[in-house]
Amino acid sequence: MSADHYRTLDEPLELRHKVERSEFLGIAFSVRSEDDFQAALRDIEKRHFDATHHCWAYRLFGDGDTRQRSSDAGEPSGTAGKPILMAIEGADLHDAAVVVVRWFGGVKLGTGGLSRAYRDTAAATLRNARLADRYVYERIRVVVPFAALSTAYRLIDPPAVILAAERFGETNEFEFDVRRSLADEFRHTLAEKRLAIPPRP
Repeated sequence: MSADHYRTLDEPLELRHKVERSEFLGIAFSVRSEDDFQAALRDIEKRHFDATHHCWAYRLFGDGDTRQRSSDAGEPSGTAGKPILMAIEGADLHDAAVVVVRWFGGVKLGTGGLSRAYRDTAAATLRNARLADRYVYERIRVVVPFAALSTAYRLIDPPAVILAAERFGETNEFEFDVRRSLADEFRHTLAEKRLAIPPRP
């Protein structure tokens, strides 16, 4: 991960895992905020209302600053939420959440056994995940004379530089989404090519 790049889950997925007589269901999905996660958790709790526990962890990119939380959801302290979070960290994912649903099967696993069961369920679920790259962009507006349109189009270089919008009229304006780490270099290139950044309105 860099200041403007991270990996997340491309799609939600589930995996069932049995330990002794307890059944564990790992549910992994992408989230953008704590509100997103809480809404998804409520839905999972409704769907699996008969489960003994709904333990979870998430890790958000937070505009470059990692934010993370976890919950044992009634299991002994430190035996569920933290092991799930460790699995997310081990996969080096952000904007990602894992809920592990447990149906108690009558055999106590002990704190060590519980920790392993939650960590292994989360890790196995994430191992099956298809991942996606995400980038943090800065929007840069550029005034482009008609004679320089081809120059402006040559600046497009996904995923580093993406054309977000273009407007034609008395003055042509392009909007580029530029990876944050490359924004200063992009502005330098604009100056070299004599393309103007309009003043902020």
